[in-house]
Amino acid sequence: MPYVVKKAVQDYARRNNMKVSADFYAAMDKQIDALLVAASTRCKDNKRKTLKAYDL
Repeated sequence: MPYVVKKAVQDYARRNNMKVSADFYAAMDKQIDALLVAASTRCKDNKRKTLKAYDL
């Protein structure tokens, strides 16, 4: 499941005079997935169902 909006990443890269390789998006999605898994684990461990900023 992709989490990243490619256009937003491309716009960021252009504003910073950079380019984005095709494999970057999959790697970024993998990092985001790991972050979400860790946050949801922390949330569940604290017996909550709502993800909060401090779970990150």
